[in-house]
Amino acid sequence: MRLVSWNIQWGRGIDGRVDLARTVAVLQRFDAEVIALQEVAVHHEGLPGAPAGDQFAQLRALMPGYEAVFAAGSDLPDGQGGRRLFGQAVFARRPILQVFRHLLPWPVDVAVPSMPRVALEAIIAAPSWPDEAMRLVTTHLEYYSPRQRAAQVEALRALHAEGWQHARQRRSAAESDTPFAVLPRGEALVLCGDCNFSPAMPEYQRLQAAFAGDQTGVPRLLDAWTIAHGEAPHVPTAGVHRASFTAGPECFDFFFVGENVAERVQDVRVDGVTDASDHQPVMLELAD
Repeated sequence: MRLVSWNIQWGRGIDGRVDLARTVAVLQRFDAEVIALQEVAVHHEGLPGAPAGDQFAQLRALMPGYEAVFAAGSDLPDGQGGRRLFGQAVFARRPILQVFRHLLPWPVDVAVPSMPRVALEAIIAAPSWPDEAMRLVTTHLEYYSPRQRAAQVEALRALHAEGWQHARQRRSAAESDTPFAVLPRGEALVLCGDCNFSPAMPEYQRLQAAFAGDQTGVPRLLDAWTIAHGEAPHVPTAGVHRASFTAGPECFDFFFVGENVAERVQDVRVDGVTDASDHQPVMLELAD
């Protein structure tokens, strides 16, 4: 199974142009079964490059053959009776069994700009996996506020623990109404996205810490890059072509996997060539 995670910066390349067709052309080179995108904009014409209209709908039209779901962290009026949205999308050529949209913590930090953040969880059909499903979570954590980012890391850990416990202890199917449907949740987690922390920052270590207390037994999260490449330095994923929000090239984009499926990790690669965004796509290959 091949997965790609990419902060597409609403399709805006280093040249300043917004071009979703170019974004999709880069993605097509991977031939990935599952694609997780961050910074997808809907009716956000005020962003640099003036992205027009509903980018989620535009991407769906450009990517036939994929089922697609979206989650907005920021949801504001567009001034024309509609909504202005900013968030994450998942595209999958496999069935998406369930979708969960988790608004992440946003503790007050008046010293810096910030926005609400969301984690989009898509349960992907994976017949050979535990519970015949994989929990894919993609997110985009806060950049400016370490306090908010730390709270969001704790929330991701809690979401992982809760999802694993749901998978291990299937809830009652006594209620027959459709919203109560009991579907696989998946014991295996793949977490990806723009984390806005580097491997040298405490949030990176905290996300991978062992679970304790009533969460004892929950599989630790592990950096898939380290599984695949050992102690080799992370390849930069941001600031590669032009330093803007970073002082220089940094690795901010990751795949983490539960240790219960770590043996499935075959490779992690970064496309360091494309300049179709201010971040680089990251690809994960898993044994299926």
